[in-house]
Amino acid sequence: MVLQSSFKNCLQLSCILKAPKAGFRSTTNGGLIIQSVSNDVYQNLAVEDWIHDHMSLENRQILFLWRNSPAVVIGRHQNPWQECNLRLLRQKNIKLARRRSGGGTVYHDLGNINLTFFTTRKKYERMENLKLVVKALKALRPRLDIHVTDRYDILLDRQYKISGTAAKLGRTTAYHHCTLLCNADKFVLSSVLKSPYKGLKSNATPSVPASVKNLFEEDPSLTCELLLAAIAEEYATQHQIDHHITLINPADETLLPGINNKTKELQTWDWVYGKTPKFSLSTCFNMVYKGSVLEVKVDMDVKHGRIEVCNIYLPEQWLPPALCSDLVRSLTGSKFCPSETTTLATTLLRVCPQDDELHSKWNLLCENMVMLM
Repeated sequence: MVLQSSFKNCLQLSCILKAPKAGFRSTTNGGLIIQSVSNDVYQNLAVEDWIHDHMSLENRQILFLWRNSPAVVIGRHQNPWQECNLRLLRQKNIKLARRRSGGGTVYHDLGNINLTFFTTRKKYERMENLKLVVKALKALRPRLDIHVTDRYDILLDRQYKISGTAAKLGRTTAYHHCTLLCNADKFVLSSVLKSPYKGLKSNATPSVPASVKNLFEEDPSLTCELLLAAIAEEYATQHQIDHHITLINPADETLLPGINNKTKELQTWDWVYGKTPKFSLSTCFNMVYKGSVLEVKVDMDVKHGRIEVCNIYLPEQWLPPALCSDLVRSLTGSKFCPSETTTLATTLLRVCPQDDELHSKWNLLCENMVMLM
């Protein structure tokens, strides 16, 4: 499989997508295989959105290949607090992204391959795409025990998930994307996809836990590069198209007009967190103050990522009721977000009475409230 980023292939891409670009006049039939030169999750998800919005496929098809630096990607209708460990993501500087397709949460790193199959709505068939992936893997290593399940997962040795799947169906066009575990960091994967948050109730789409395994563990010679080439080769053969991979830059406004605005939108708090379906939080935590253990109960309703209703129940007389009411009032309407809550707490502390004990209690309460987020 030859990698090319030539003028000819960019011309082919623009013709298939019918991008409004001067100088592109010819037409191209068949399909195309493209690969992102970026490892940024937001840029690569933006390419998916851009192609879906602009493509005119008719009898054509596109395979998009991409890999990301460490990131957790949740489905369109999922709750990030329910799906992953947000504190750990922040500590490890792992990005969180929300895609526009449904499905469950996945962990990406450079040991994970992403494949997106674009077709017309009429020709959408995710089972055939997954069978293509299996066929490519079998061509590389015939002894691999892999098969596609009724849930559209690919299993290794009948028990280990090596590929998850999701899709977006438009009015006339559609895409199906899936992952393929080659040599991902399984320790990080299992750590970040384990939510520590207690007392959450939500109608958001939950992920289904599964045991996973890297293909590299089965055969250390199976590198990401080898797998990508094999899948692209099989795709080209089945669709009788040119055996080339066209490299694209997801920040190229010349080829993909408006792409950077799509990328920026996918990074916004309002998209990543604000699109979370409404949920409630009902939990308790213990605070240790001067040798005594105090139980605090918190009830919240969160809509569009913002606190809609907030109630904090403290031991009587531990904190002046007016101060607690100020905190509840400030939290109501604010983002369910540790940084915003910290800012609110700091602002309120400035107007508190100059009392060291009161300040200590206030800081302790606010630290615990931040930990809930």
